[in-house]
Amino acid sequence: MLKQLSARKPVARIMQEVEEGPRLARVLTARTLVAIGLGSMIGSGVFVLSGTVAANHTGPAVTLAFLVAAIGCGLAAICYAELASLIPVAGSAYSYTYATLGEGVAWFVGWNLALEYMMSAATVAVGWSGYVVNLLEELGLHLPPALVNAPVGKSAEHALVATGAIVNLPAVLIVAALTWLCYIGIRQSASLNNLMVIIKVAIIVLFVVVGVSYVDTSLWHPYLPPNNGTFGHYGFSGVMQGAAIIYFAYIGFDTAATTAQEARDPQKDVPAGIIGALVISTVLYVAMGAVMTGMVDYRQLDVAAPVAVALDAHPALKWLGLPVKIGAIIGMTSVILMSILGQPRIFMAMARDGLLPPQMQKVHPKYQTPSTATILTGVLAAFFAGVFPIDVLGELVSIGILLAFTAICIGVMVLRRTMPDAPRAFRVPMASVTCTAGVIICLGLTWFLPRDTWIRLVVWSLAGAAVYFGYGYWHSRAREAAKG
Repeated sequence: MLKQLSARKPVARIMQEVEEGPRLARVLTARTLVAIGLGSMIGSGVFVLSGTVAANHTGPAVTLAFLVAAIGCGLAAICYAELASLIPVAGSAYSYTYATLGEGVAWFVGWNLALEYMMSAATVAVGWSGYVVNLLEELGLHLPPALVNAPVGKSAEHALVATGAIVNLPAVLIVAALTWLCYIGIRQSASLNNLMVIIKVAIIVLFVVVGVSYVDTSLWHPYLPPNNGTFGHYGFSGVMQGAAIIYFAYIGFDTAATTAQEARDPQKDVPAGIIGALVISTVLYVAMGAVMTGMVDYRQLDVAAPVAVALDAHPALKWLGLPVKIGAIIGMTSVILMSILGQPRIFMAMARDGLLPPQMQKVHPKYQTPSTATILTGVLAAFFAGVFPIDVLGELVSIGILLAFTAICIGVMVLRRTMPDAPRAFRVPMASVTCTAGVIICLGLTWFLPRDTWIRLVVWSLAGAAVYFGYGYWHSRAREAAKG
């Protein structure tokens, strides 16, 4: 058992299986991959979580939390870029880890990537619902509270409690609609995403340029409110916990890696897409956080639509409210779309290795998309979006991706030793320092997440272990190859 759990999959075999297996349409360029990254990254992180993190953890220092998260994510992104140039296949971190750290760790990473993508789609769908409900109320249409809120909430003691609501229906409906779009084709999904990225970036720039004139610098003092006696509530621990939670906002570049098998020139285009998306999104996040906390007291931002609160505080900006809210809705739509787009490709890679049923590898004969895996992803994401609140979902996303990024940083160092001469279109500068720093920061941030997040991770991992030992272990192609 230990031998199989530690069995690594040679890079040459991964590439051979891709060539021999079901084909995905190669239609994505470097520019499209940057847009896919931005489509995944610019959404609820800037339009929703920036407000809740500022209100509950950092105050105006939410900009510092964004920067801390960006540094950790940047180190991981550089490692991703090297591995993507060496192993340009669907599966991203799962496939890279299988080639470097073995089947056991690869399963853990792949299983947690599933958690990441599904929770990401669900988290953003809840934020999307908040903005849509806010906009509809402005237009005089009031939806029943029982149909726009999660039936499960989070108490002050971090326990899950019933809220009395039935389901967050708008969140479920948007997930269902975008799942259908991902089902019918990568080209259609990418084209729509490109348009939405242009719109939401323009809206953010407009908000920053106009809003900066209404910034009251006194609202930035104190920049970092003193800790109130509770770990994670302001002070240093608040910034670090805020960075750990908001880390989820940067994970979109992983989607660019998952679509490597559909890139025209993956060795060059994927690294460009990963790094380009990260740099652009960091600049936009910090600018948005600074302006928003300068326009309104940070304690008022603990709502599903904090940007709307900042605008509503200034009557002269009423004209900007509608375009920004529409931009936020469009922005979050693209994040949900890209999350649903990425997850099926992870399932597809795991099925190719025998760790999931072969149906997960099925490619639609007409649309050339992983059809069964896409439907499963949509159903699960819709369930979580309809049942859970945004703070619970956001924490689950962060811990899954932090652990996956840790494995990626270690993987680069492993391949530098085992395959030092393999051609790499991109190489991590000062790999030993960069990768080690990435491991320290990613693991360090997990320590600042709430304890109940770890409990849910353990439960999810135990469920994954049951699936692996109940199916994956016995059907693993690595196991079959060892026997043969």
